[in-house]
Amino acid sequence: MFLHIIEAKYLSDYKIEVLFNNGQKGVADLSRILKGKIFESLKEKTVFAQLKIDKELETIVWQNGADLAPEFIYYQIFKNEPQLQIQFKQWGYIA
Repeated sequence: MFLHIIEAKYLSDYKIEVLFNNGQKGVADLSRILKGKIFESLKEKTVFAQLKIDKELETIVWQNGADLAPEFIYYQIFKNEPQLQIQFKQWGYIA
């Protein structure tokens, strides 16, 4: 099963609540990933808060063209879940 984001809502301070197509829901704190040129404008919270779901990409996007892979956001939310560590290794998020 491919992982997709079907709902996302900005909460505050670079935190977003996300619902995935597998039924899991959680809050991602993206404050530490805003590095690089494409993410520079998103450091402004009012710009970050304007996130949308791209129906074609099935992930979060912003007006400046920035987007994040659903798997990356999933990892940010559930990275401490023991039962998901094998999956995160397969995706290359942990060694």
